[in-house]
Amino acid sequence: MITVVAALINKGNKFLIAKRSTGDLNVLGKWEFPGGKVENNEDEFKAIEREILEEFDLHIKATKFLINNVCEYPNKTIDLKLYKCEYISGIFHLHDHSEYKWVDKDEILNYDLAPADIPLAKYIKKVM
Repeated sequence: MITVVAALINKGNKFLIAKRSTGDLNVLGKWEFPGGKVENNEDEFKAIEREILEEFDLHIKATKFLINNVCEYPNKTIDLKLYKCEYISGIFHLHDHSEYKWVDKDEILNYDLAPADIPLAKYIKKVM
């Protein structure tokens, strides 16, 4: 099982999602909460902060674990863990995504989300 962390970053009443343009064919072209794989012996809070810096050139602070979802793809199983994060600084530069959007929680399920992200989006719609 591969541990993957994802960031829930909000601005006003909207949440950040991004459209994947590189990587696994199971998520290519799909919308997701941005993040990435946790390296061996890496703290998950530090992993999400590192991933967002690598993927967007943004500095964030992970503040709280929210929910996880174990998802079986044809070639692997991932444990996707969502962390509430605060924006610190930086200007968006896309590296692994073709676009990003700030979306209202009531609109989030209207996007073609990666399968692992759908339960996380349902949680956000219900709880946040």
